[in-house]
Amino acid sequence: MEALSQLVIADTLTVFNPQAPGTQSGVTLGWIVTIVCTAIFLVVAGIILFAMMRYRWREGEADPKQSAGNKTVEIVWTAIPLVIVIFLFTLTVRTMGVADPAPPADPDLVVTGHQWWWEAQYPKSGVITANEIHIPTHKPIAVLLKSADVLHEFWVAELTRKMTTVPGQPNHIWIEADTPGTYLGVCSEFCGTQHAWMRFKVIAEDPDKFDEWQKSQLQPAPEPAPATPEANGEALYRSMSCTSCHTIANKGGPAGGRVEFGPDLTHFASRLDFGSGISKNTPENLHRWLKNPQDVKPG
Repeated sequence: MEALSQLVIADTLTVFNPQAPGTQSGVTLGWIVTIVCTAIFLVVAGIILFAMMRYRWREGEADPKQSAGNKTVEIVWTAIPLVIVIFLFTLTVRTMGVADPAPPADPDLVVTGHQWWWEAQYPKSGVITANEIHIPTHKPIAVLLKSADVLHEFWVAELTRKMTTVPGQPNHIWIEADTPGTYLGVCSEFCGTQHAWMRFKVIAEDPDKFDEWQKSQLQPAPEPAPATPEANGEALYRSMSCTSCHTIANKGGPAGGRVEFGPDLTHFASRLDFGSGISKNTPENLHRWLKNPQDVKPG
């Protein structure tokens, strides 16, 4: 119960608040299809109801005159559905073009799904982070999706469509935000014990602020002053098995290189949450996590 009390209260995941051209086009298409199908239902139901009332059986009344066929009626009830299908098909193809244009040769962002967290790499700048993706507003971002283990599903409902990450078979997707803000993302395909807590945030900000964030992420981790709690923490980090899974950019892994198993910790303190969205990034929650991570996120 103590662990549950520390969980992040996540934003609502909704597809009805599109904040990008791709998601807006999808929602618009959905409403148009709903309206067209509702109109068809009302017309068909109305005709059936009229026929039931107008031609219902009455005592002593002869059967209605039977007709072998009516060419005009048959042409009309064939032409109308054909026009509707062509209309909806055209809108669908247009929406597919808006939501899923061809990817470029070089992606802006590489996102890798792990059990159970998300790694984000910016190839053009060299920034590496985890579970917190920053993007500039009003700019389509080409994302290459990969998986380190099993099938995952990358989904930010307000900014882009769903896309599966497949081991050994990269996929691509576009993400864009018209409005600055923090948007909830999830894994929407069951991938193991902590699938429900494989969340992430997409932080859309003005281009100038995004550039500032990238510059700050490229700075080396600060060196702690000698004989301080921070220095003791770094010594503990080095003496334990932490470096077998995690990397700090200017301190590296066990041999000074980068390891791929756990999230990069270089600028861990700048992130809003940890554990892929399971806890707010506060000293108290971090203490609980380090003391017994299985109590916070079993598996």
